[in-house]
Amino acid sequence: MKKIGLLGGMSWESTSYYYDAINKRTKEILGGFHSAEIILYSVDFEVIEKLQRIGNWDGQASILKEAAKVIELAGADFLVVCSNTMHKVASEIEQAIKIPLLHIADATADQLLIDGIHKIGLIGTSFTMKEDFYKKKLENNYGIAVIVPNHSDQKKINNVIYSELCQGIINHNSREDYLNIIEKLAAKGAQAVVLGCTEIGMLISSEDANVPLYDTTLIHSRCAVDFALASSGMRNETKHI
Repeated sequence: MKKIGLLGGMSWESTSYYYDAINKRTKEILGGFHSAEIILYSVDFEVIEKLQRIGNWDGQASILKEAAKVIELAGADFLVVCSNTMHKVASEIEQAIKIPLLHIADATADQLLIDGIHKIGLIGTSFTMKEDFYKKKLENNYGIAVIVPNHSDQKKINNVIYSELCQGIINHNSREDYLNIIEKLAAKGAQAVVLGCTEIGMLISSEDANVPLYDTTLIHSRCAVDFALASSGMRNETKHI
């Protein structure tokens, strides 16, 4: 199995979700006592979050580039950035390393198209919902139309992410708020809603909504395992050891 490089800590709550999902997927495919080979670098999110607030994306890119280099030097065969928002600087990270970076929007788009989804609602941090780095990739590269919540709902979604989910707080009222926003997106024609923040899957799941939900953390994790196994030939291995 190829070694999976995880660049996490944004927040550590969702990074632990990645670790769990990747190892469960590995065991599901290979069976026995198999687990994933992972090299993890977890940054201090306090520093990242402060830079986000003042719009210093160059500073964030610098931190993640250095972390990615460490992961590469440690022997990772490819890189997974455990954050939707930080894919805003994905191109800068890619330029700093020689190993492949598995982009979360590519993994998500591939799954959407497999399922015949061409119009989605997108929820995530304000950066992901407002800016083009994520939406335009889906629209321009894959022909997937993207609807985002109104300004008030975007603010509500973002506040829950940073004030609650990144702190490990799960609030029933916030779950209801999210589900109401999702219903609005469905009413506007969204065939499905993409959970475009790696923490949102901690709060809601497909069982909660009347429209399909695409948890980008789970999709990205599955993509990482499948890439690691396919590129190493272990996909053909028996489920017994």
